[in-house]
Amino acid sequence: QVQLAESGGGLVQAGGSLRLSCAASGSAFSNYVMGWFRQSPGTEREFVAGINRAGDRTFYRDSVKGRFTVSRDNANNTLYFQMNSLQPEDTAVYYCAARLGTAVVRGIGDYKYWGLGTQVTVSS
Repeated sequence: QVQLAESGGGLVQAGGSLRLSCAASGSAFSNYVMGWFRQSPGTEREFVAGINRAGDRTFYRDSVKGRFTVSRDNANNTLYFQMNSLQPEDTAVYYCAARLGTAVVRGIGDYKYWGLGTQVTVSS
C-alpha cells in the first residue's frame, strides 16, 4: 500500500497562486493513478484533477481548466498541483488520492488511498 502526505496549502489572495505537493511512500508510486480532490464545509468531496501513471495524460473539472495543472515526478515519488488565478470558491481542504489500475476516474470510491489533506483559503 501507499502512504500519502499533502503540503503547500495556505492563505492567498484572489488571483494568487499556490503549489501543492503530495509525497508518497511505502509502495511503487508509478503503479498508481493519482487524483486531487477537494472538500469545503457543507459540501461533498469532489474530483478536481487526475493524472495517469506515466504522467502524460491529465484530466480536470471544468471550473479549474486553464488555471490548475497536475503533474508527477515518479523518480521522486511526488505529485504536484500548481494552482493559479485562485478564487474564493477554490477555498477547500485539498486531498491527494491514489488508485491501482490504469484509468483516471473521478469517483471518490475508486480511490483507495488518501492523504489527510491540506487547507487552501482564498480571500477576496
